[in-house]
Amino acid sequence: MFVRKVAARLKPNALPQFTNLMDCDILPWLRKQEGFRDLIILALADGREIATLSFWDHEQNAEIYNAHGYPEVLKLLEDMLDGKPYVKTFEVVSSTLQRLTVSEVPEAENLIQRTDLARPGYGSYERSV
Repeated sequence: MFVRKVAARLKPNALPQFTNLMDCDILPWLRKQEGFRDLIILALADGREIATLSFWDHEQNAEIYNAHGYPEVLKLLEDMLDGKPYVKTFEVVSSTLQRLTVSEVPEAENLIQRTDLARPGYGSYERSV
């Protein structure tokens, strides 16, 4: 699994508009993109800085989004941003995620077989094939 981290400064009082645009327009569109898994949006208490973490099944799908979808998203957000966003892609090497489903994470079955999560009574892995 791969994560794209985008950090940006927002113009004053732009957080509500940013959040609305993300929830109503961008997130529904992201859900239709191949390999997209989840999105987490973080904001500083003063609302001037945000970070988004988008989760992708494979690096190739994250790269396709970066090349074709992300430029369109930037156009939608440009009036709210105070400068150019900072973008990096990371491979997930460890996670404390408590619930994995095989249908959502194809590698989950191998993960369960290789870790302590396979022991009865350990962790909270749920199988939903």
